[in-house]
Amino acid sequence: MPCLFYPPFEMFGLEENGQIIGGIILNCFEGTDIHATVAGGGWTRKFLRLFGWYLFEHLGVLRFTGITEQPNVIDIMERLGGQREGVLRNHFGTGRNGIVLGVLAEEYRYFQRGKHAQSAIGNSNSASAV
Repeated sequence: MPCLFYPPFEMFGLEENGQIIGGIILNCFEGTDIHATVAGGGWTRKFLRLFGWYLFEHLGVLRFTGITEQPNVIDIMERLGGQREGVLRNHFGTGRNGIVLGVLAEEYRYFQRGKHAQSAIGNSNSASAV
């Protein structure tokens, strides 16, 4: 599955067989933090490396804040190095809370400067799912 990034971005998507299977919408840029709503799946290491590069290197943010209600997205963000930071009650509608997760540049698993950078760089040509 090819990953092509052409700046500037407001959203990122993963496509499979003509269908969008995952996406990230950048909602709010606050200088050192950028807020994102994350949904779907199919994340690949290549996609996550390019996303991390765009946020932390190109934009120069120190962190990104993800908001989601999906357990699989919470899991992937925690595996990226993120931590749960709060709950936005009824964020996605009545009874549908948004889970707030924060990911710091130095904790992001697939960013060059992250603590797991060597394993990510070593697999730079891999497109397998995370």
